[in-house]
Amino acid sequence: MIIARWHIQARFGHKQQALDCLKRWHEEVGTQIGWHKQNCRILSGSIGAKESEICSEVELPDLAALHSAWEKLASIDSHKDWSKELEPNIVSGSAYWDVYRVEQ
Repeated sequence: MIIARWHIQARFGHKQQALDCLKRWHEEVGTQIGWHKQNCRILSGSIGAKESEICSEVELPDLAALHSAWEKLASIDSHKDWSKELEPNIVSGSAYWDVYRVEQ
């Protein structure tokens, strides 16, 4: 099992707009690629993390499942439209992924 986290930094004064946009993405786009409330969550910076930090976290069986989800995303027009809506609310170039293996 893996945990994949997508990190973004909200622009000053735009954190709530970025969070609202990300929540809508999970409802409208994420569900199309199998990302549901059961395997996803949204985190935001509080103590010991940057206040502007926002993470979208998904639990998946393996890297192949993550790769498959990314391939599906490329074909979803609403994902492209959503990206343009999110962009003014985040720091350009701040997005990155971390992938963790779950050790049990």
